[in-house]
Amino acid sequence: MFSNWFLKSFRILLLPFALLFGFIVNIRNWLYDKNILKSASFGLPLIGVGNLSVGGTGKSPMVEFLVMHLKGQYRLATLSRGYKRKTKGYALANENTTAIEIGDEPMQFYKKFPDVPIAIGEERLVAIPQLLHDRPQTQVIILDDAFQHRAVKAGLNILLSDYGNLFTRDFFLPTGDLRDSRLSYKRADIIVVTKCPASLSTEERLSIVQEIEPQKGQQVFFSTIAYGMPYHITQRTVGSVDSDTEVLLVTGIANPKPLKNLLEERVESYYMMHYNDHHIFSIDDWRDIKKRFESMDAAKKMVLTTEKDAMRLLKFSNEIDGMAFYVIPIEHKFLFEEEPVFLERVTGFINHFKIPS
Repeated sequence: MFSNWFLKSFRILLLPFALLFGFIVNIRNWLYDKNILKSASFGLPLIGVGNLSVGGTGKSPMVEFLVMHLKGQYRLATLSRGYKRKTKGYALANENTTAIEIGDEPMQFYKKFPDVPIAIGEERLVAIPQLLHDRPQTQVIILDDAFQHRAVKAGLNILLSDYGNLFTRDFFLPTGDLRDSRLSYKRADIIVVTKCPASLSTEERLSIVQEIEPQKGQQVFFSTIAYGMPYHITQRTVGSVDSDTEVLLVTGIANPKPLKNLLEERVESYYMMHYNDHHIFSIDDWRDIKKRFESMDAAKKMVLTTEKDAMRLLKFSNEIDGMAFYVIPIEHKFLFEEEPVFLERVTGFINHFKIPS
């Protein structure tokens, strides 16, 4: 509790920097709004998934959700920036690609959807034509983490906001977590409030919608986190987490709180080794993880990590293979039975897409 209080107090002291950052962001948005800075359009449906803040709002699970539900109807591709990769420029994932080369999230997409072109490129304006050259039959491109990157104009913008840290209650970095203006939500076509309690009431739903003040044509949806069955990181065999299991949770994600809540519900005790978001695990990290796991005395024990972290841990697969080392998958589950409405909005955009003049 003291550390949280100290961190909040320290971030308030950084308010002048937040105001300066906000001023720069607003100027940049104004230049785009006035068409002084140009946004490029392309002759096929582009779906942008993003947020206004730093940290985990569920962008990767949303991209996976879209791919899962659309790949049977359209020839899809995804394009990510490849955050924290060790390479630069455009690349298309293949069977020899590693997370170091393309980033953990694109690697995760490729592992799950090997038949879908998974591309990376920090400059989307350059990467999209290269992707279309490599995969000329592509009908739809999903742009991962694209909302605040306005050099390319998506035809459908899906904005995500964490229920526990709504953009309406946030402030610019470094005092808050916003990397874009709160008013930028007006550019979204769909807003999804993610990581909601599964028991979210109709009254609270209405209250949040009123707080967001959606624009004409905007739709607001609510989703919660659904965890799947853990599977072994290398052998892919299914495991289980119950009250008799002692868990070592290893994470390098922005917001591990939902996963911690899950373990608090399912097990009597667990240990946690938390690293920075997108942490590149070193051999020393691996030794620490292994030593910590071996020191646990329970008869039934496992290491548990996220799918994103798993992409950065697979380089130790030879040693992991003989351990109880499991990955827990995550996906969006829409509340209030609105998944069909959400998908209808997305497919309606694709089916009625018109090439920009």
